[in-house]
Amino acid sequence: MTAWGWHELATLFLHFVSLSLMSIGGAVTTVPEMHRFLVSEQAWLSDGQFSNAIALAQAAPGPNVLFVAVLGWTVAMNAAGGSAAGADAWALAGASVFASMLGIVLPSATLTFFAARWGQRNRERPTVRAFKLAMAPIVVALLVATGWILAGSHGNWNVNLGAYLLTASSALLVWHKRIHLLWILSAGALAGVMGWV
Repeated sequence: MTAWGWHELATLFLHFVSLSLMSIGGAVTTVPEMHRFLVSEQAWLSDGQFSNAIALAQAAPGPNVLFVAVLGWTVAMNAAGGSAAGADAWALAGASVFASMLGIVLPSATLTFFAARWGQRNRERPTVRAFKLAMAPIVVALLVATGWILAGSHGNWNVNLGAYLLTASSALLVWHKRIHLLWILSAGALAGVMGWV
């Protein structure tokens, strides 16, 4: 991995700015593009590090956008040589977290603020209602792409068939039966503890 400095930090920030403006349905819908940039193009993270960063942030309480902070932290810590590399590594990781979070939150929050005010004033217009209806399938497609990227990073599809079946059945149960997500999460955790998936 090449040395990391201000140029790479600016590159990371600008990439998250562009993703922020595409994050219809939340930052998690841009995970496939984050994966392409951070893992495939820049090679700043491995597949496993990318998935682990998202899983760690999603398991923690708080907003789901925190995974961006964990990705920024992990990228910088990798570049600096790990947490044992000293104060410079920690400072670089902190700057990377700040750049990542500012890049992903500021543009979309600003756009959302002004668009929501405009949409509220014009909510009866047919074009505004049509726009809102059209967003639902786009968000669902982006979430499916995110799931596909995260599932594929765990290796061979045949090996993890049980996990994929559990995922599909969980989605169907939530959709058709309106079962609370905590029951589904508990069942998945139990299946993992028992070694079934």
